[in-house]
Amino acid sequence: MIDKVRDIADRFYSIENKLSQPEYINDQTAFASLMKEHKKLMPIAEKFEEYKRILADLDSAQSLLDETDDSDLRDMASEECRDCREKIKTIEEKLKILLLPRDENDDKNVIMEIRAGAGGEEAALFAYNLYRMYNMYAASCGWKVKLLDDNETELGGFKEVSMLNEGDGAYSRLTYESGVHRVQRVPETESQGRIQTSTVTVAVLPEVEDVDIRINPDDITVETCKSSGAGGQHINKTESAIRITHKPTGIVTWCQTERSQLQNKETAMAMLRAKLYDIEKTKRDEAIASDRKSQVGTGDRSERIRTYNYPQGRITDHRIGMTIYSLDNFMNGDIGAMTDALISADIAEKLKNGESI
Repeated sequence: MIDKVRDIADRFYSIENKLSQPEYINDQTAFASLMKEHKKLMPIAEKFEEYKRILADLDSAQSLLDETDDSDLRDMASEECRDCREKIKTIEEKLKILLLPRDENDDKNVIMEIRAGAGGEEAALFAYNLYRMYNMYAASCGWKVKLLDDNETELGGFKEVSMLNEGDGAYSRLTYESGVHRVQRVPETESQGRIQTSTVTVAVLPEVEDVDIRINPDDITVETCKSSGAGGQHINKTESAIRITHKPTGIVTWCQTERSQLQNKETAMAMLRAKLYDIEKTKRDEAIASDRKSQVGTGDRSERIRTYNYPQGRITDHRIGMTIYSLDNFMNGDIGAMTDALISADIAEKLKNGESI
């Protein structure tokens, strides 16, 4: 492992040297690529430098222990050796985690699609609850949220809603939300107090650029139409809404939240790229998941991942068997503890399977 870490550190310093050279500074594409790799390798290189410092301290303490007959110095050197060995052990464990393969999308922005499933109007209302929850969580993380598209019901729920989360680490933390969310509660429309079970599906898609997914213009149909729904006088008066159909796959994306056709088209195209990219990513994830007993990090959206039980005030994540009894706080965006537990479980499974970069 240390040999691999040393090679990575050497590559890091080689890149650092190139970043100061004019031929790379003047080549924006090459410079951006090097900066991306530099950022990726920096945590490993920094941890390796710490490892070398502690190793040098251990050598010094061991030399003192071997050379001196003074009992006080020997006790001090012996204690220093023990401390250094413990630190080295801790650093090696951290390096193992840093060497785990990172998802290439971890630093990307996220498009989230929330859709009402089984349960009619109650499912639509819970889709709104999840939309609100993710907005509040994004605010606590310092991310920017943009509404991309929505299909609102008369009671204020969502048949479907799409949102963009922009910020550092958005994908790496929200990816675990992909799947089927089940809610058990008494609907507002239920007069006899009977508990209903409804479902909402959440899809988490990394925002991708043209360089990630290239779309043949001949493969798409772009249609303009009037916007619909709440929104003031502008709605229904101009054909600013855009619907794009990808003919090879049948995927349809739609945007009406912006005031201009151009802005709506750009958003709809971004959503289409994300969906096409997700198809390819899903194929890769399925190949990885077939070799794993745990599928915490696969994002299979057909899997029931979590239950929200309102009468008991609990949330249970079925992938890791974790239950939290603070539903109100959770629905107000306090989902960080659950996310941390999911990340830890995913890391543990990767370590168990011996995965590394």
